[in-house]
Order: sequence, then C-alpha cells, then structure tokens
Amino acid sequence: MTLALDDAAATARLGAEIAPLLAPGETVLLYGPLGMGKSTLARGLIRALTRPDEDVPSPTFTLVQFYESEPPVAHFDLYRLTRPAEAAEIGLDEALDEGCAVIEWPERLGDDPAAWLGPDRLSVSLAELGTGRVATVSGVGAWESKLKALHV
Repeated sequence: MTLALDDAAATARLGAEIAPLLAPGETVLLYGPLGMGKSTLARGLIRALTRPDEDVPSPTFTLVQFYESEPPVAHFDLYRLTRPAEAAEIGLDEALDEGCAVIEWPERLGDDPAAWLGPDRLSVSLAELGTGRVATVSGVGAWESKLKALHV
C-alpha cells in the first residue's frame, strides 16, 4: 500500500490510524532517512493511544520512551545502536512482552529484524514525494489482514 502524505499533519494522522489496530506483542517499524517524518508518525500514533497533548519527545538520546496506554507502547530510536544485541539491553523484549513497540531505524537490528521481533509487524517506509512524503506500508502476520482496516 502506498500513501501520499502532503504534510506533517497527514503523517501524524497515519500514525493515529495505525494506533487502534495495534495489539500487544506487535511492532511498527519506521524506515526512512533523517527528516522523513518517522518521529512525527510515532508521535501521532502514541498520542492516539494516550492523549492528544501527550509529550512525545524523540528518543534519539534516551533510545526508548515508555508510555502507559492500552496496549502499553514503547517508542524506540535505534539510530545510535552499534550492535543488534543492544536492543535487548534497552528493553525491547520486555516492551513486546507487555505491550507493543514503535521502532525508528529498525535496520539497526541487523539483517533479520524478525529474529528480535514477534511475528506480527507493520513496516512503514517514508520517502520524499515532491513537497510532501510518500509512505509505503506493508505487514506480516496479523498485519496482512489489518492493513485492509487502515483508512487513510
């Protein structure tokens, strides 16, 4: 599925549309170069699960932020990881045991991110499209059918 995102608000709305479809143990993987809107999409998703004015800073330096919601959500930024095993050290396993995870820079998990993640994953790749962005969305496991419920 390919979606045109005209501006940051459209990117945040995509995150908000994904949020109610998330279940414990699931992961949203956000791909794209710096400045493509990964944090904006994550912010929209997290605010849809928590409250509209939730403070959602980018976890670039803290690596992970945990949020109380239903399901609980953890926001990971793996850009600064130097080896995949560090993801376990910062709580990825526990986050998926208790809730769901939104992961920026999942490529830092190595050649096979599936080895670190559950079977149900949504991938969103963001790229430039004119003055806006384009999101390429794909799912595995439960997300293969959930994509049909995504209305954006």
